[in-house]
Amino acid sequence: MNLRDEMPVDHRLSRVYRLGAALCGLLLLVFGCLGFADSLSSFDTAGQHIAGMSTNGLLSTISVLFGLLLFVAALIGGNLASSVNIGVGVLFVLSGFVHLFLLGRPANILDFGMTNVVFSFVMGLLIMTFGMYGRVSGGLPHDNPYWRKRHSGDAARTRDGHARLSGSARAELPGR
Repeated sequence: MNLRDEMPVDHRLSRVYRLGAALCGLLLLVFGCLGFADSLSSFDTAGQHIAGMSTNGLLSTISVLFGLLLFVAALIGGNLASSVNIGVGVLFVLSGFVHLFLLGRPANILDFGMTNVVFSFVMGLLIMTFGMYGRVSGGLPHDNPYWRKRHSGDAARTRDGHARLSGSARAELPGR
């Protein structure tokens, strides 16, 4: 099964995934490039600040790499962009939790401060939201490809959208 099989190439949800990946990737690229422009050393934890967040060369490198990853996902689009958005968002949230515990410790090699932790949480949730939009919800419209994929199994659909259970599924209902 190909990742693009679930959703038509020109589906409008692809625009949301692409836009989210491109915007968040651009923000990360700008932050990383500003760090490089300031000629930061890789493991410096002396407290250089860019855009209100502490940074060093290693964090700038990671920011540029994730920004490029999101841009490539935006160029490809479709389910891949959605999946990359979700994956990168989860990594950002996990990074926020890890660095929350590393604040003020020698193991904090990325020189995270509290503003970086908050940024990591917010950026992670934003990227995940872009990736999950129209894909994860209880109220998806019936023309949504993800809704159709989930409901193409046991239940047959009527014209008004209500589920019509098959005979075996109806027999398994309580009280029958």
